[in-house]
Amino acid sequence: MASQWIYQRLIRSDESDLGSLSEEARPNVPGNALRQMGALTLQSIGDQVVNAKTVLPWLLNALGAPGAFVAFLVPIRESGSMLPQAAWAPRVQARRERKQVWVLGAAGQAFAAAGLAVVAATASGWIAGAGVLALLAVFALARSLSSIASKDVLGRTVPKGQRGQIKGVTTVASAAVALTLGLALRLWGGDNLGAGVLAALLGGAALAWVVAAIIYATIREPAGEVETPVEDQPGWVSQARELWRDDSVFQRFVVARGLLLVAALSPPFVVGLGIQQGASGLSSLGLFVMAQGIAGLLGGQLSGRLADKSSRRLMIGASLASSAVIVVFLGLLLVGDLAKTFWLAPATYLLLALVHVGARLARKTYVVDIAEGDQRTQYVAVSNTLMGVLLLAVGAITAGLAVLGNQWALLLLAALGIAGAVVGRSLPEAERA
Repeated sequence: MASQWIYQRLIRSDESDLGSLSEEARPNVPGNALRQMGALTLQSIGDQVVNAKTVLPWLLNALGAPGAFVAFLVPIRESGSMLPQAAWAPRVQARRERKQVWVLGAAGQAFAAAGLAVVAATASGWIAGAGVLALLAVFALARSLSSIASKDVLGRTVPKGQRGQIKGVTTVASAAVALTLGLALRLWGGDNLGAGVLAALLGGAALAWVVAAIIYATIREPAGEVETPVEDQPGWVSQARELWRDDSVFQRFVVARGLLLVAALSPPFVVGLGIQQGASGLSSLGLFVMAQGIAGLLGGQLSGRLADKSSRRLMIGASLASSAVIVVFLGLLLVGDLAKTFWLAPATYLLLALVHVGARLARKTYVVDIAEGDQRTQYVAVSNTLMGVLLLAVGAITAGLAVLGNQWALLLLAALGIAGAVVGRSLPEAERA
């Protein structure tokens, strides 16, 4: 079969891995894996366009929206996709198949991206700013559905030892698209990219999610048992409280994952310091997107294989690497001549993006491998909700420190990364669970 041939060339597999799957799922592993890689790659392509750190700030600036709207983009995007997940969990657990939940989320993201394209083409000023934030909130809520469902479907259809590689291949594929997009933006628009071009890109992103939903719907997911009907389940707040109180592994995972925020939150502060030091080229949207693409190409597949060997060790390494990159960057800034070097901030941004690829693949693989069945759904949903709260708290603290200087925010994040490595050492190996 073509799917088997392609799968064997992309993924290193072992027959013994199949023991972690049901008998019903085993014959469909290659086809299901390729469908997930295709759908998730299309989702990642859309993410490069509906990006709260790069494209959307640029769009707001092009539409003449007040600068205050930019400050709300990342909190709405990140927290909006995480906070609702514990509330969604009981209803997701009540479904024998979870792929429909992912498809529903993809449809919502397609709707939001299409709406953003309309705003980009027709609105300006305050109206544009309010429209972008409202549609980004819709996008984030839809993404929370896809996020909570994707881990379940992956765990039911792909065996341990191969899940990290699936995400790694997806990361590489989407990175190649990101690099191409970044080059096109740089050559096409330079530093004067207009709203019309962004509207066309957003329309293309909406189409990518539509095709992703169609592909994902064809996955042959084995139907699971509904352990407790939704009407008989305790409230999601009670479930979250009990999970946090009674499961020490879950506690440590959430703490370690929270401390891994260093890889996600530090790049914008590096950009800010780079611009202050005269690296004005960083203002180019194309360069931002290209850096993300290069990081994915370099680190995607390697990080996926490392995650399958030990997602725990990869989390520890990512925490330490993030802190080390920040400390070296801040140290070099103290050297007068190097502080003015044009490559220092872009190189640091690229390294942090590369480490972030490993951090994301590590924690996603860990949570899929460490739990089974509905416990996995709870792990994903409750940890993401808690992360949404933590993201807002850490974001507020670092924003306050940034008033004194971006370097102070980076120092705090570097300290959190070191603490994350310490906590990560106490976690059990998920691949042996």
